[in-house]
Amino acid sequence: MRPLLTHLLPAARELAMCDDGVRIKGLARSHWIDYPRATQALEILERLLQTPQRERMPCLLLHGDSNIGKTQIVSKFQRRHPPEYDEGKGVELRSIVAMQMPPTPEQPRFYSSLLFELGAPFNAAARLSALENLSRALLRKVSARMLIVDEVHHLLAGNYREQRASLNLLKFLANDLKIAVVLVGTQDAVLALQTDPQMVSRFARFEVPRWQETEAFRSLLAAFEMILPLRRPSNLARREIVHAILTASGGLTGEVSRVLTVSAELAIRDGKEAIDLGHIENAARTLLS
Repeated sequence: MRPLLTHLLPAARELAMCDDGVRIKGLARSHWIDYPRATQALEILERLLQTPQRERMPCLLLHGDSNIGKTQIVSKFQRRHPPEYDEGKGVELRSIVAMQMPPTPEQPRFYSSLLFELGAPFNAAARLSALENLSRALLRKVSARMLIVDEVHHLLAGNYREQRASLNLLKFLANDLKIAVVLVGTQDAVLALQTDPQMVSRFARFEVPRWQETEAFRSLLAAFEMILPLRRPSNLARREIVHAILTASGGLTGEVSRVLTVSAELAIRDGKEAIDLGHIENAARTLLS
């Protein structure tokens, strides 16, 4: 008799009926799970994107610890606004252009990274002014309305002069193109922006904090349970399980996902088909080794 699997979402039910190897491989798939802070961040990004052009465009600093889920939020937002090809102009229109801040905040490297993301041929050895002008022209051509710069805490890898030059570059792009600029980084990004009072006033700050034992965290675990292809319910919102996952993950969303993925694999391999405290403890040791 087939189990009912009512604790799972339909797609997870289908996977749960597969053999162990297929299920374990399926655990590696990336999944998006809504939670309140992420929903808030997505709503703010949407408002920024829909802001009509004006002299002083609103901008955002999205910050939090490494592996807290900032990049996943940005990726989710990008998926909502995919590029569209304009056959008349022969151009791929991109309302959102996303890039990473280079490991060192030199302006030529910044523009080279931006041009690479735009898929434009360029001479990396060209003068800074040529790279800048080409970048501005292409951002206009693709009708960019938002520039997202991830790993912005790399600004601190440069000296004070380089940091100020990079911050001025970001202000210049926002003002010149009348686009929203979204910076994404760790808590060090806050320190980087504080070197320039104008950046502090221009960029609203939105933090993605570490998880604590709250109803929202229990809801997150319940949502995870609905996508893990286990044939029995694990009741992850139980207090002892919540404590164990918080301890093993440090309250980081990415680590929560890793702990639960490894725990689910262990539960499949030993035939228990539900995550228990022992699985979480073993998963924590596995991830630390």
